[in-house]
Amino acid sequence: MRVGYYQNNPEFGKVAENVDRIAAKLEDAEADLLVLPELCASGYQFVSMDEVRALAEPIPAGQTTKRLLDLAKRRQMVIVAGVPEQAGAAYYNSAVVVAPQGFIGSYRKTHLFFEETLYFTPGDTGFHVWDIGPAKIGVMICFDWYYPEAARALALKGADIICHPSNLVLPNCPDSMPVRCLENRVFAVTCNRTGSEARGGKDRLTYIGNSEVVSPRGAILQRAPRDQEALCVVDIDPAEARNKSLTPYNDLLKDRRETFYR
Repeated sequence: MRVGYYQNNPEFGKVAENVDRIAAKLEDAEADLLVLPELCASGYQFVSMDEVRALAEPIPAGQTTKRLLDLAKRRQMVIVAGVPEQAGAAYYNSAVVVAPQGFIGSYRKTHLFFEETLYFTPGDTGFHVWDIGPAKIGVMICFDWYYPEAARALALKGADIICHPSNLVLPNCPDSMPVRCLENRVFAVTCNRTGSEARGGKDRLTYIGNSEVVSPRGAILQRAPRDQEALCVVDIDPAEARNKSLTPYNDLLKDRRETFYR
């Protein structure tokens, strides 16, 4: 199976142009699964609810999801991408999962970070796993990585690969995701963005890049630079994530003693 990421630098508010750039770049990609950043077409640093209302879209009826559906069908790949979602009077930091055969599902970010708490509603979807054929995938978004329960929940539900759209500004995630993969025996594709935003007089947010694909044994199979756009696709065997045996006497998930964790 070929999995990867496209680490890029969207321009805030220019949704159509940002998706155009994504589509043009993915014309060169041969992948079964491709992960894009959090809020990949809208940009991240909102300064008002008016901006959120203007850029959020219904899922799957919004323009970004529709264009990603077309792209997934044309390129014959599953795409996971971050989108600001409008659902009634609520707004969510969400991710969509689209495939050649159509819309698969969406996830709403559970753990909001920093000023996201001013503009978005905490996600209510919970953590889901979807069977895309060669693998089962789950989704978490950016700051969700800080909570070990997120990756563990996806592993317990059978995820082979955790897709992780991100807009990381803190330095810790790239070196921490190998631990998340090791402690759950799963693959992870973290797709961050690059560049910076300083809008409305706010402090500049600088995104750290370093998107990566990590194996179930914690090996970094590919990592992007901090400050450059990067399209990366690597070959993996998702079956590696289904063997949870650490020794002949230890099974990572079966040996959990939940009674003592409460």
